[in-house]
Amino acid sequence: MNLGIRSSSTETIHDPSHVLVVGKSPINRVVVSKIVERSGLRPISESPDMAARTLRSLVPGAIVLDGGPDNRDCDNLMPGIETLRRTSGKSLPPVILLSTKTGTPESLGLSSVVDVVVAKPITPERLQPVIDRLVRR
Repeated sequence: MNLGIRSSSTETIHDPSHVLVVGKSPINRVVVSKIVERSGLRPISESPDMAARTLRSLVPGAIVLDGGPDNRDCDNLMPGIETLRRTSGKSLPPVILLSTKTGTPESLGLSSVVDVVVAKPITPERLQPVIDRLVRR
């Protein structure tokens, strides 16, 4: 379901049916992508470096970031995501961080860009309800 909503100045496509899955580990990206598909959404799996380019042309329905061992694997994306959310005026797209630690974004000292922290190991029972809730809000 591509809505094809385009911004006249930047040619950015807003597509809530896509979820951007970002992480250095290809295995974790595949696991998360399968969970995204179970929610009836279309995953776009990218490394942190490639994801920055993707976010310049597509605003997905949600972003799932694999923080890696220290929650910092995707730090280079935070300024771009923050800009997207500020321009949306609604803190969209929502951002989920997959973390080795449990807690809230605030308790873990994470960027204000992160909406929800999901502790690893990644399982459908933990991640899918979070994706469903954030994408449908």
